[in-house]
Amino acid sequence: MELAHEILGGGPIAIVIHGLTESRESFRPILGPLGERYTVLAVDLRGHGRSNSAEPYDVITLATDVHDTLESEGLANSTIAPLVIGHSMGSVVASAYGSIFSSRAIINIDQALRLAAFKEGLGQLEPLLRGDKKSFDMAIEMIFSSLHGPLLPVDIARLAALRRADQNVVLGMWGTVFDSSVEELDATVDALVSGITVPYLSLHGSDIGDEYASWIRSRLPTATVELWPNHGHYPHLVDSTRFLERVRSFDTSI
Repeated sequence: MELAHEILGGGPIAIVIHGLTESRESFRPILGPLGERYTVLAVDLRGHGRSNSAEPYDVITLATDVHDTLESEGLANSTIAPLVIGHSMGSVVASAYGSIFSSRAIINIDQALRLAAFKEGLGQLEPLLRGDKKSFDMAIEMIFSSLHGPLLPVDIARLAALRRADQNVVLGMWGTVFDSSVEELDATVDALVSGITVPYLSLHGSDIGDEYASWIRSRLPTATVELWPNHGHYPHLVDSTRFLERVRSFDTSI
């Protein structure tokens, strides 16, 4: 599927992938600055923003949509493979992209890939998420209100206004987490990252636990793990200047 998207800037390609219920607009404050260095492809995943809804919503399909969109713009055959930046659930899609398509580096913004632990934390909300619209909306509000961290009120309002929370889409994207055992989720992650051979920055603004860095490096040797304490789920928006500088320092292959 070709996704709703925009292209801005000039230079080597950087793909930007938003999180669950959001859109490329969530990245708006940093798209312009990124465009000063990169040709930025910012997409709305299927079922998000201005893109159409269509099953399935597994990460391989979502990553393939991103690549199809890159191809539709004639950018897939660039001599320099793209930098892929994902936030939240978009980081899982970015990881899948890097596993099956050519990339030069991947930046994961605040999404732990230890999906078994994610399942445990999300499990208590599963009945609400699978319930009626009122229950679903309540669960979504509970989830996202806990992620703001030190975001300014104006930024919180902006993100809330652009949110598109479709129950079928959310359950489609989180279905694997809900329906798989811990062992199956570990196997899924191992398969997901097995094809990644490029530098991988795992950047977190919220606590990921003492063991996460060693856990992810055991599966993804190219990973660099960083914690920016007290930056919450949106470290790229809380301190955009620092984030843009980190992108430049990490992306050393150009």
